[in-house]
Formats: sequence, structure tokens, C-alpha cells
Amino acid sequence: MIKAEAIERASNEIMAKAAIDIPDDYKSGIKSMINIEKGDLSAFVLEAMLENWEVATADRRPMCGDTGVPRYYVKTGNEARIEGGFVELEHRIRRATATATHNIPLRPNRVHPLTRQDNNNNVGMNAPEIEYSFEPDADWIDITTVHKGGLFGTDYRMLFPGDGIDGIKRFFLDVLLAFGKRGLACQPAIVGVGLGGSKDTCMMLGKQAACLRTVGSHHPQAEVAKLEDELKQLGNKTGLGAMGFNGSSTVVDCNIEVGYTHTGGMPISVHCFCLSSRRATARLHSDGSIEYRTDPEWFTPYMRRNTVGRDGNSVLAGAAE
Repeated sequence: MIKAEAIERASNEIMAKAAIDIPDDYKSGIKSMINIEKGDLSAFVLEAMLENWEVATADRRPMCGDTGVPRYYVKTGNEARIEGGFVELEHRIRRATATATHNIPLRPNRVHPLTRQDNNNNVGMNAPEIEYSFEPDADWIDITTVHKGGLFGTDYRMLFPGDGIDGIKRFFLDVLLAFGKRGLACQPAIVGVGLGGSKDTCMMLGKQAACLRTVGSHHPQAEVAKLEDELKQLGNKTGLGAMGFNGSSTVVDCNIEVGYTHTGGMPISVHCFCLSSRRATARLHSDGSIEYRTDPEWFTPYMRRNTVGRDGNSVLAGAAE
């Protein structure tokens, strides 16, 4: 049984880790960009970013003044048992969000869209968001928090099959150029692309690709992985560098996730994670132990299963399981 108190304690801890400590994979990606960046101002920004992250960790203060909007991703093992169930889990996560907002501290960014009521704790109606996925043959739960900027950095378009790969690349570049010229994203960023699904699924997959995959990872399907590399290379040839200065540091990495879609369409969404790539994960075991990491391990083979069977091996719809 996973205790409710452990859920709240772990949620508090990952809120601080996400706000303060940059993940090593993202930091390594930035360091590799410095070595090839030719733009003086862009290179200066990258160096300043690294220095800022080191100071934030040393002082235990948030790495960015705008601490984004906290959200959570919960992966639950099929055999996991939670004290109080999922209602209690969500209660503990919301309590941890309010506590962390005051104790870290985080900027209270959440307000009512019409009245602008601010509860001063990043908690309100449908906030923080909590998304779920499941994993067979496991009795743990993973709780991941992501602090993503909540204003810009996202766009969507319904393409058509005839637009093909060229249409995907054209929209990808249009988005990056628009974001860079208008200051709608903080470069360099992990860029997530959602391809397929319904509109809401497309948007969800793109955001998860940006926020829940690590720098250097690739999609297991060869054609998707190839397009990830091509989009990354294209994105770094726009002439935009760090924070919009001239340079080649726009895309730290490009991650694509796909969903089967309507035969007549090819929806696409593009999402830029923050310059401060804020994420942290806790795995809670039934024996009370808790492990912390920065790789959410969200996209498991089960989550990407392509057929009827839960192991992905059944090829006929309706085949006996």
C-alpha cells in the first residue's frame, strides 16, 4: 500500500527539484551547443544560463523568476494500491502544490480567467492539471511534475496527407520563426511535436513530447526518429540563437510522438519547453521507499502499443487475447 503521506512528501520534493535543479540531459545539450555557436550574443546567453543554473542549485532558489504553471503526470502500475485511492492522491498533490508555492517559493501564476481571482497558491479549478497513464505488471506509481510556461510556445494546424513531410517541415519552421521574432518562446528549447490523433490528442502528445522526453532520446520507429533529427537540424538553421539573438541555438532537441488519426487528415502541434527545462520524477514503492530522477520514463512500450494486445504483439483487431 502506497501511503498518502508519502505521496504528499514526494510531491513537495519534486516541486523543489523541478524549480531549482536543471536536468543533466538538458544541461549537457546546452553545453554541446556552446561549442558550435558562432553568434557572440547567443553564446554569451548560453554561458549565462549555465552560470545561473549553478547559482540556483547552490543557493536553493528557483532558476527562473517566472516559475511557470505546475502540472503533474502520474503513471500508475496496474497492481499499485493507494491509501485513500485516487481522490486522496489528487488531494495530496494539490496540498503539495500550495505548500511548495509558499515554501520554495514559486510565483503564484494561476488566476481565474474572468474574475482574475488569485488563490495565491497555484491551485484552483482544473489547476494543477493531472494526467494519467498506466503500466502492467508493476506495483509502484511515478509522479512527475513539470513547470512549463503558460503563455505561449504552442501552435497547431490541421494538415492533410498530401502535404506530406514537406508540409510538416514548413509548419515547424513557420512556428519557430514566429516564436523567435515575436518573443513567444525562450530559446533554446526542447521542441515537442505531436502528429496525428484527434486535435486534443495531438496537442497532448506534442506537449508530452516536449516535457517528458530527455535530450538525446529517439522515437523507436525509424521513420519518426529520422524526422526528429531532420527537424532539429532545420530548426537550428533559422538564424535565431539563444533568446532570439543571431545564432544557431534554437532547438536543443526535437521529440515527436504520434497517434493514429483520421484517414483524411494529418494534424500537427508544435510545443517549445522553457529555457529552464523544469521536470522531476518520484517513484513510490509499496514498501515505502521513494526514488527520485529527472527522466520521467513516460513513453513506455506499453504506452506506445500499436495493436490490440497489451504487449503490442497481437496484429488482428478482435483477435483472442
